[in-house]
Amino acid sequence: MVDSLRRVTTDLRRARRRIDELESIGNEPVAIVGMGCRLPGGVDSPDSLWDLVSAGGDGIAEFPGDRGWDLDALRGTGEGGSATARGGFLDDAAGFDAGFFGISPREAAAMDPQQRLLLEVSWEALERAGIDPTSLRGSPAGVFVGSYHWGSPSADAGTELGGHALTGTAASVLSGRLSYTLGLEGPAVTVDTACSSSLVALHLAAHSLRSGESSLAVVGGVTILADPSVFVEFSAQGGLSVDGRCKAFSDDADGTGWAEGVGVLVAERLSDARANGHRVLAVLRGSAVNQDGASNGLTAPHGPSQERVITQALERAGLTPADVDAVEAHGTGTRLGDPIEAQAILATYGRDRDAGTPLHLGSLKSNIGHTQAAAGVAGVIKMVQALRHGVLPPTLHAAEPSSHVDWSAGSVRLLDERTAWPETGRPRRAGVSSFGISGTNAHAVLEQAPAEEETGAGARPDGVVAWVLSGHTAQARRDRAAALHTRLRDDSTAGPHDVGHALLATRARHEHRAVVVGAGRDDLLDGTRALAAGTPAPHVVHGVADVEGRTVFVFPGQGAQWLGMGARLLDESPVFAARIAECAGALDPVTGWSLHDVLRGAGGAPDAERVDVLQPASFAVMVALAALWRAHGVEPDAVVGHSQGEIAAAVVSGALSLHDGARVVALRSRAIGRSLAGRGGMMSVALPVDAVSGRLEGYAGRVSVAAVNGPRSVVVSGEPQALDELGAVLDGEGVRVRRIAVDYASHSHQVEDLRGEILETLAGLSPQASAVPLYSTLTGDLLDTSTMDASYWYENLRNRVRFADAVGALAAAGHRVFVESAAHPVSPVGRCVATRVATTGSCCPRRSCTSAASTSTGRSCPTPAPRPGWTCPPTRSSTSGTGAPGP
Repeated sequence: MVDSLRRVTTDLRRARRRIDELESIGNEPVAIVGMGCRLPGGVDSPDSLWDLVSAGGDGIAEFPGDRGWDLDALRGTGEGGSATARGGFLDDAAGFDAGFFGISPREAAAMDPQQRLLLEVSWEALERAGIDPTSLRGSPAGVFVGSYHWGSPSADAGTELGGHALTGTAASVLSGRLSYTLGLEGPAVTVDTACSSSLVALHLAAHSLRSGESSLAVVGGVTILADPSVFVEFSAQGGLSVDGRCKAFSDDADGTGWAEGVGVLVAERLSDARANGHRVLAVLRGSAVNQDGASNGLTAPHGPSQERVITQALERAGLTPADVDAVEAHGTGTRLGDPIEAQAILATYGRDRDAGTPLHLGSLKSNIGHTQAAAGVAGVIKMVQALRHGVLPPTLHAAEPSSHVDWSAGSVRLLDERTAWPETGRPRRAGVSSFGISGTNAHAVLEQAPAEEETGAGARPDGVVAWVLSGHTAQARRDRAAALHTRLRDDSTAGPHDVGHALLATRARHEHRAVVVGAGRDDLLDGTRALAAGTPAPHVVHGVADVEGRTVFVFPGQGAQWLGMGARLLDESPVFAARIAECAGALDPVTGWSLHDVLRGAGGAPDAERVDVLQPASFAVMVALAALWRAHGVEPDAVVGHSQGEIAAAVVSGALSLHDGARVVALRSRAIGRSLAGRGGMMSVALPVDAVSGRLEGYAGRVSVAAVNGPRSVVVSGEPQALDELGAVLDGEGVRVRRIAVDYASHSHQVEDLRGEILETLAGLSPQASAVPLYSTLTGDLLDTSTMDASYWYENLRNRVRFADAVGALAAAGHRVFVESAAHPVSPVGRCVATRVATTGSCCPRRSCTSAASTSTGRSCPTPAPRPGWTCPPTRSSTSGTGAPGP
């Protein structure tokens, strides 16, 4: 009985913990990690929006003259006329770089400008979040877009535009095209609740994130005024402001002022944002959505419903009205809507509030007009910026508060001037409201971002830094360089290493690429200036990438070593030095000599040309260079090693521990030096393997094929005299031959003398299934690395090296980029396959290893390196392929 009660009690406790966990997940704050926008007044980024509103700027202008509108008719007083000739408009609503997104000119012409702008601004918002948009392909990221659809395509449009008009104008495709373009596999939802659409989209996105349905959410709203029908319709209803301005909560309010725009947020669960190293701009604490129902009119605002939605949002945020400092109101500037909204705010936020700490009330619409489906998200972007800057911008045209509102009913202050955010001793918080003509209401509660945790990154090392830039055209690449140069010329706080990391790890790489290399800020700025101008400059390289595919780390065999390899990197690279120290910890007890002394050429160090010294030292340098590549953001999708290089490949892939790898390379090379040195040699022959095999028939037992490195690249090994005889014959026939600087015959019958010793000394290895696929040059294909025991490493030394077969298998599997992780590039990868591949070395005697490793254009780490606080200008903006810097 007692045991049963204990079990029941234990089960109840577990159930309670699980319930608490689920409730915690369901209430977790949602982090806003990226933002982008295009809004009236020349606003093309969140920063420029802040510049406009903090200065009290006005974005209202005359009707645009480039949209085919009949301006004379609109200015008329009859049917089809507008009560105003002003509104909030984008500078280049029709601009679009279709090629950037792989869209044909005909399809682009059929696309609603809302689709085009949403693509551009979403790309920018993701890059401002420190996320390469192309890295999201296949992920369960969701898209939630607010839209306010006006009109439909004509019957003739589909014929004229090749059938693209339907998808070009369908509201559902606003979200669907974004998911399609980026390859996102989470929900794709277009929301139309009229003017509350984008705030409703944010509410839905938060639910999707908290439930785990979406890993990340792109949330936005867009309205582009392709025709003037909304002006005409509201003029007929008498609801339009004469001067096109929204005089929110003002006694001068005379109607709404229409505008257009697009805003996008990138959101994650707060825990995910922290784990991914993304900078948090603000958090969404809670939100709510409801409906007016059968109220006082289909399109009329309903005060009680607005009060309920505010109360619900606060409850879900776990806050009281007194915990919120300001509200970004809907504030359309109508005599009917503003008093109803103000009374709802007074009844919720203002009632029972200390008169000394009033709620501050404002509206972005007073600056830029009513952007309809984008209004909610634009208000969020404004308030995120206000939270970050600690300033509440002024609301325009509100010198005299509306006399239709009983302002004495609560403690609410209209923001008629720029105001410092009140100091309360707690995080800053703000509400944002949107109310749709459909009767759907939404309210969100935002909170200042949590203080950033210390990363412990410390100072960056000195040395060469590379900045990688790209564009989908040569001009876009130059524009990108110009934007970067302008940003950094005015921002001395951004360190060269942080900029280099942001460029590599958070930006998509397009086919027109450039690398600017420099030892300091001035060198790098000079390089970006030259690249922007299209003039040649030292340490600037550019070209067109013609290879796409997965990355392979290549570890060569004999011939990559040189005196002094790695010595400079020991001083310049903490990553390289740390990995060498780990290798020394594994090698020194086995070899009996100091790895550091050998690499630095210290007095008393053993001869670096001895095989039992050379091979362990080369192994350590290859392993450490792989760590350096990874630290620069280049991760291998596979590894391959030539002969002794396969030991380093096994360690880097995870097949062998560093200590097991050290045992293999040290003990096996010691056996070679003791038993094979002086007995043999090796020679390269520029003939196909079949031709070489035929020539060896007269040298049976004396010379054999040691390695096949390509279609006409073979290495033979055997007795020195036999190699001399064979070499003389081939040279006489005009065949290129070259003796390799070794005095032993690996991969020949002589190795059989070592079988017993190798099997005995390497007994007890613990090979594992590797984390990174390893392509074996013993088998010529993908290998189950759990078989890499003592017997495997004997066969690796005894049998033929099938390097060409292994590279061919890698190419067939889609690997196109080969990074040689060695002190000198010697592997003939390009000769092994007909497929176009890209190859790069790590270093050579004539230049620092740091230079090569730093100029990688390979793929980036899945999460940013420490100190991810600097973001680069986005690659998308209007038609140039570059953009203004974001927060």
